[in-house]
Amino acid sequence: MRDTTATTAEAAGTAGPAAHHTPGQQPNGTETAGTGPSTGPVPAGPSAALRLDALHGSLTDPLLEAMNFLNEVVSRFPEAISFAPGRPSEGAFEPEDIARYLRVYTDHLERERGWSRAQIRTQLYQYGRTGGVIHDLIARALAFDEDIHVPADSIVVTTGCQEGMLLTLRALCAGPEDVLLVNSPCYVGITGAARLLDVTVRPVHEGPEGLDPESVRTAARAARAAGQRPRACYVVADFANPSGASLTIEARHRLLEIAEEEDLLILEDNPYGFFVRAGEPRPTLKALDRHRRVVHLGSFAKTALPGARVGYVLADQRVIGPHGESSVLAEELCKIKSMTTVNTSAISQAVIGGMLVASGCRLREANAAPIAFYRDNLNALLAELERHFPAERRAALGIDWNLPDGGFFLVVNVPFTADSAALERSARDFGVLWTPMSDFTLGDGGTHQLRLSCSALDPERIREGVERLAAFITHQSPTPT
Repeated sequence: MRDTTATTAEAAGTAGPAAHHTPGQQPNGTETAGTGPSTGPVPAGPSAALRLDALHGSLTDPLLEAMNFLNEVVSRFPEAISFAPGRPSEGAFEPEDIARYLRVYTDHLERERGWSRAQIRTQLYQYGRTGGVIHDLIARALAFDEDIHVPADSIVVTTGCQEGMLLTLRALCAGPEDVLLVNSPCYVGITGAARLLDVTVRPVHEGPEGLDPESVRTAARAARAAGQRPRACYVVADFANPSGASLTIEARHRLLEIAEEEDLLILEDNPYGFFVRAGEPRPTLKALDRHRRVVHLGSFAKTALPGARVGYVLADQRVIGPHGESSVLAEELCKIKSMTTVNTSAISQAVIGGMLVASGCRLREANAAPIAFYRDNLNALLAELERHFPAERRAALGIDWNLPDGGFFLVVNVPFTADSAALERSARDFGVLWTPMSDFTLGDGGTHQLRLSCSALDPERIREGVERLAAFITHQSPTPT
């Protein structure tokens, strides 16, 4: 989803590293009183400093440090060709398009719904409905594009998909015994959200064809044996970030069966499903769901306008109250949203609404050009890797890579440690950037893998970038050519 290079480094790296100093030192580097970190109260007054070890533990999480480092490297080497960010291409977008789509939406309200100018003004000016104002258009788009048929009121419009993750985790995980199952390697946005909420995460094995359903069962039972309650399993079924892996149709059905048997919800994140390189689009887990086991997370960042920061949660699960009263999970998520972002920007929703109306709520058809662009880019990246590393040379160097059927990403296996030090050498000496896979892995894996993203580059930059990358890999590899 989105990539946390889509929430941090994704913006192409204008941000620098977070300010940091060693516990026991003042920001100027001088020691505080005593022989180690101070354990006494910090003096009050206008110059008093906050102690990092007294703040939430997520602020010292290695993941956040890694993302800050990636931002910092990008900013220090602006001329480097970057395969790091998973941001979408700007394509043919022009600033004037925003006003055009806003007008399409207001015309829709006036002509199709018979709204007065005063009603339209209030819709755009005021806070608006907590669950969103374009939920009906989103429901229509899901029906046309994904064969998902749900009431509009089961959709919560969020400030990006990241808010949807936070709302859902906050609602589902009620106590310290509640755990989230995630594939490893995994999109850092979901593990980061869990860390912010102090939700325990348990890794599940991911193979070449994505999350292994039987491993989900094993992880759920291991959690229960440890006195935990597995609440949900997060999965990107199509072209996952960071691996590019996809679940087969058979594995999708099996995962739903296991979710039913193990009383799990599936948190399905679907940012890349449109962008097929080879084969036909596969049905989403939600389209196959017959028992309301899937909470479907969506975003318009890759398919419409990332700057709008509009996503959604489709949560049609029934919730039963203590006196037998019934609601749907979407209503409960709105209660949490009302205490966080209150509502999603009406202006942003109106622009996305205009894009939906203009496409007849058929975004897959409207994305024909981007689909072709990303397909051609991924094909170009694979072709350049093959050109620089034919089979005999791959075997000599000890490298290989996967062949995703679509999306933005692929993974290269290398014979050296692909860590932050290697990334800095790559940027400084060879002018090319990538993302260490260890940043996405729960545990010690991914140390000899790097992720490449081709979504934000044109074919010529891909060609030049792979040439630089090949020189770097050859230089780093222990086997002489």
